[in-house]
Amino acid sequence: MPPYEEIIERALERIGAGYLFPERTADIDAAVRRRLAAGAYDGLDERALCETVTADIQQVCPDQHLRLLWSEEPQSMEPEDQDAGKAAFLALLRAENHGVRQVERLDGGVALVDLRLISTADEGAAVIGAAMQLAALSSALVLDLRECRGGSPEGAAMWCSYFFPDDQVHLNDIYERSTGTTRQYWTTAHLPAPRYLDRPVYVLTSARTFSGGEDVAYTLQAHGRAVVVGETTRGGAHPTDRHAVGEHVLVAVPTARTVSTVTGGNWEGVGVVPDIPVPAGQALDTALDRALGAARNAAG
Repeated sequence: MPPYEEIIERALERIGAGYLFPERTADIDAAVRRRLAAGAYDGLDERALCETVTADIQQVCPDQHLRLLWSEEPQSMEPEDQDAGKAAFLALLRAENHGVRQVERLDGGVALVDLRLISTADEGAAVIGAAMQLAALSSALVLDLRECRGGSPEGAAMWCSYFFPDDQVHLNDIYERSTGTTRQYWTTAHLPAPRYLDRPVYVLTSARTFSGGEDVAYTLQAHGRAVVVGETTRGGAHPTDRHAVGEHVLVAVPTARTVSTVTGGNWEGVGVVPDIPVPAGQALDTALDRALGAARNAAG
């Protein structure tokens, strides 16, 4: 069996065993096998194989988290090393300051937090708290998620917790296929920095905002705690596991789904729709104009 066929077989096995919607796995399996039999994957290098198989999967199941991923770093195929993806994610978070790219004070005392990844709650608590401490005395807060590409559900809940007064807000739930259980996510009781209350919050989005970044934007919008400014986001609401299926190939398999306690749904496939739709490049200026206008109205 050619190496690419082995990769495909392992990927289909992982999808069949773990995908959130088991009723769709037979169609996925059949579609990929049809393409395999037709020679669609012959001669492709591993990077091109990932792109082509992903496109074929998403023709029958348009779940943006369900995909093959090429990794420059070699991946261990040993069962005991299958947690390597978690370790790699933690290493990425540490290398990128737990997602906090910049905290800045803008005109009129408005704070800007540029957030590129959503860290885990335990690992990222100190950095998240430091960012919110710097923003604590601002007149309004702009949370820039335009380049935020994902992260941890627990971390998303921690970020959201800063904008509510206590631990009594039920933010959302996540249903896990493997256990058939639903985990509730509530605001956090104890935070390492002051809560940000009674002041405007603006969340900036783009067509690149994805997954964990969408979680923060959608949750704050649904609970009426932020105004979303920018573009409709990519639309990925399914927490995902990654498994090595080749030395440089992983399969990402959504295993759970998020359910908002406000809307009863999520942003899968449709994205977070902004309250104020503008091109991403204009979102910051638009939010800042709104924040300064609100401050003038309050003073007048």
